[in-house]
Amino acid sequence: MYMRRCLQLAAGGFINARPNPMVGAVIVCGDRIIGEGYHVRCGEGHAEVNAFASVSTADEVLLPRSTVYVSLEPCAHYGKTPPCADLIVRKGVRRVVVGCTDPFAKVSGRGIQRIREAGIEATVGVLERECLDLNRRFITFHSKGRPYIMLKWAQTADGFIDDHGHALAISSPFTKMLVHRLRAENDAILVGRVTDEREHPQLNVRLWHGRSPRRIVLGNGTDLHRLLATLHDDNIQSLMVEGGAVTLRSFISSGLWDEIRVETSGMTVGGGTAAPQLPENAVTVADVTYDNNRIVTYRCADDLTQI
Repeated sequence: MYMRRCLQLAAGGFINARPNPMVGAVIVCGDRIIGEGYHVRCGEGHAEVNAFASVSTADEVLLPRSTVYVSLEPCAHYGKTPPCADLIVRKGVRRVVVGCTDPFAKVSGRGIQRIREAGIEATVGVLERECLDLNRRFITFHSKGRPYIMLKWAQTADGFIDDHGHALAISSPFTKMLVHRLRAENDAILVGRVTDEREHPQLNVRLWHGRSPRRIVLGNGTDLHRLLATLHDDNIQSLMVEGGAVTLRSFISSGLWDEIRVETSGMTVGGGTAAPQLPENAVTVADVTYDNNRIVTYRCADDLTQI
């Protein structure tokens, strides 16, 4: 129950915590929450810092009998803020419960080790799957050495992404707004050269609040692995690929994808550019309908078995 509250809190940092992970922390004594917090913004206090800061003066005497729940392993290194593992040790709590370990090389088990060496009981792996999934962009970036890749396209009911080669408005005004929300949630957005020359897409955030992603146009013969390595070096944690069909197929055939979002309308056109085929290891994780347009989200089966 308390770890679920950590996850609920952590989600509040979805936009502003980047490129840091989303983390929530709850401090409990007996059956009462005496403090809680989350990582609001990169460069500011971490979840544990904010949780301890929220404990009232009257409740500070309860800390030696309290348990700290935190969705991600407390950091053990000096970054923009001091190590949270040291703060927990200094506060002298009785127990720490961690959702999942941190794949970031400077943490990766060291925070938990420091807490245990201080004589504090530590439990790891509570709601681990949910905690890993919350930060799948951050975890993919650090574990695979590339951005988290979302492929997105819209298609007609008969499986085409345009009308005989001509651009076609498939999304409704509402689902188009959802696309702009996705753009605000990702660090970079990519289309192929032909799509850029034919449609001149702005690829920015106009229908939602947030920052526009970095705009990338894929040239002919670009080495995808080299491109992704460059984006990783530039600290781009997530990449949204919007088309066209050849570009989308190149990512699928290379196995370079983590999530696929397909919007299918009820219209038919009878011919045009065929939509990409889903890979065999695509597993449905969400299926919703808005304005008669069905949006299905898929994740890689291999990744789902690891979280």
